[in-house]
Amino acid sequence: ALRVIGTDGTGDAAIADPDGPEVRFGTAPHTGLAGPGGPGGYWWSPAGDQLLVARVDPSAVPLWPGTDPAASGRPVRYAAAGTANADVSLWLVAFDGAQPDPAGSSDPARSSGPRARTAVRWDRAAFEYLPGAGWDDHGPYAVVQSRDQRTVRLLEIDPADGRTTVRHEQRDRCWVQLVPGLPARTGSGALVAHADQPGTRQLTVDGVGVTPPGLQLRAVLGVSRCDGPDRSDGRDEVLFTASEEPTETHLWSWSAGGLRRLSAGPGRHEGVRRGGTLVRMAWGPDEVGGRFLVERAGRPTVPVASRVERPVLEVRASALVLGPRRLRAVLHHPTGHRSGAGRLPILVDAYGGAGGQRATAERGWRSLVAQWFADQGFAVLVVDGAGTPGRGPAWEREVHGDLFGPVLDDQVTAVQEAARRYPDLDPGRVGIRGWSFGGSLAALAVLRRPDVFHAAVAGAGVTDQRRYHAYWRERFLGRPGEFPDRYEAASLVRAAPALRRPLLLMHGLADGTVHPDHTRNLSNALRAAGRPHEVWFRPGVGHQAIGGPGTEDLLVEQARFLRWHLGVAPRAGAR
Repeated sequence: ALRVIGTDGTGDAAIADPDGPEVRFGTAPHTGLAGPGGPGGYWWSPAGDQLLVARVDPSAVPLWPGTDPAASGRPVRYAAAGTANADVSLWLVAFDGAQPDPAGSSDPARSSGPRARTAVRWDRAAFEYLPGAGWDDHGPYAVVQSRDQRTVRLLEIDPADGRTTVRHEQRDRCWVQLVPGLPARTGSGALVAHADQPGTRQLTVDGVGVTPPGLQLRAVLGVSRCDGPDRSDGRDEVLFTASEEPTETHLWSWSAGGLRRLSAGPGRHEGVRRGGTLVRMAWGPDEVGGRFLVERAGRPTVPVASRVERPVLEVRASALVLGPRRLRAVLHHPTGHRSGAGRLPILVDAYGGAGGQRATAERGWRSLVAQWFADQGFAVLVVDGAGTPGRGPAWEREVHGDLFGPVLDDQVTAVQEAARRYPDLDPGRVGIRGWSFGGSLAALAVLRRPDVFHAAVAGAGVTDQRRYHAYWRERFLGRPGEFPDRYEAASLVRAAPALRRPLLLMHGLADGTVHPDHTRNLSNALRAAGRPHEVWFRPGVGHQAIGGPGTEDLLVEQARFLRWHLGVAPRAGAR
């Protein structure tokens, strides 16, 4: 149920009660993909007298067996590729006869009148995904997406009766890339969207590109009126992030007066503007926990002090550009390593999947994990290849129809180029480790390219693409009934008999994103083919395994396996 309560703790009441045993109000999948504020399921009107509410009925979604003993093995709903999705709808809830509070404002929790609920109407059979919704200066809206993800619409919603009007439509022959915060409407009614031009994802206002070629739009953080003594003409402003160099993301502002970059220095920059105040955030190669600045026209900039504790590990990383495709990469050396002190085995620390970057100017917790592995005696190579963000629409779509081939080719190129550039790297001893998409990639690396990769640790990888989430898999491979060959080509289970190298499979039994059966099924196929391998399962460990109670066990086990099979003695003082 979705409930509302008065700020003084009175008036607690349900405004949307479930009308089925599994129905949920106020939460919905995918709603943060086109919204600047992340996932959500209910949105207040600016006046506070109406709510736009998501309703989800997952009863048609297939049940999968539970595997975590800590959760009593309860079955879960999981919308795999080619199967039914949850039914998602939107409702408008109006508060009638609200009692005024002492301050004179209307409090919906004290409403004495009936709460009217009106269905928002659109073709939900053709547009079953709801990646965004909310209210702006012009009323409620919804962003809807077709099952094949090739068409996205911005719908205006009539708050009186729930009727919708198509305000904007975008199509693409592969998929429409959802940009957080778009499409949107300015206060003056201009439509803010994006266009995928050759080589560049461009910000558009009323269909006209307002950013130059080579500046890759990342996200729109807000649309507001310009303010301040020098900007009092009421023009619309768009605050957004974009990249000229894929390893850096900067904060930008556009208005009719022009385009301005608001950030400086390498790293990832973001910001938020409200009521004339801009808060800028930056995560660079040297800041621990980030840097935060509060700015307002005519006033001094105010830094927000960070209380983040400095990590014990010092990251020793070099940014690289490798090969003819100019692959962005980061190379970590062991602490204290000197050139000429001996050749180091290469450990590829991969993610490599569409939508995720690892080789950036930002130094986050993943950099610390990579450095920890380097200090176990490896040269750790992190590479962003085909499909990763920041290189333009064509680069992202290289994985359409083939999730792994182009990605694996780029990892191979990076290993070869890094070994050629650094004589202290040993291309005869190359390991690869990864989790999630990186886990699939690691297993596939030793299955397809044992000439390059000599050992692999594959964590929580999808081994049968038909058994992964419909939204994330159908985007790249289509529906299994239409493109069965794509799914077969990407199957690790089918490729299991090709294993010739050491492989450690890892999975948490509480993983609700990639079902542990993926690892179990691959292990069964390897056993049936007579291929030796190791398996690590742990109860209570979810898909995000780092940071939980099993972190130390997981990392130490990976290091043990890789050191043994790549011939690395434990380093003195390594932790």
